[in-house]
Amino acid sequence: METMTVERVIAAPIEDVFSWLTTTTHYTSSPLVLRCRLARRGEGAPYGVGAVRHHLWLIGWFKERITQYDPPYATEYVVERSLPPARHELGRMTFTEVEGGTRVCWTTRAEIPVPLLGPFLTRRLARPVITRAFGNILKAADTALTRAAAPRGSY
Repeated sequence: METMTVERVIAAPIEDVFSWLTTTTHYTSSPLVLRCRLARRGEGAPYGVGAVRHHLWLIGWFKERITQYDPPYATEYVVERSLPPARHELGRMTFTEVEGGTRVCWTTRAEIPVPLLGPFLTRRLARPVITRAFGNILKAADTALTRAAAPRGSY
């Protein structure tokens, strides 16, 4: 298994950053994400525990289930099915208030399930693609949230 982590500080309040990033239909603001939909609502919140999300990214299709939802500090998910197939142990986003905004730490633990070559392919192929996709989504969140908060005429 390979652990992949991407971090970014977004100059917006923690509640806004958490809300934007847990509402995965926003991910289509990223050029690598084609479609996202909420297939089943979660307990207590649309993207709460038990929610099922379907994502179509340029790198594949994913069915995810939310396993932890602790607004505005953390959310966790697991990929239950994907094309191409992958083994997935963990997906986690944590949110921390810092000077200047909110630090987001997005971590996933996954592997391409190919005998003998799986670890190599995961490290050389999946890792750079996944971290780029996560980075693009965090950049889209930053753009959406900081543009919304910018005073009129400042950009």
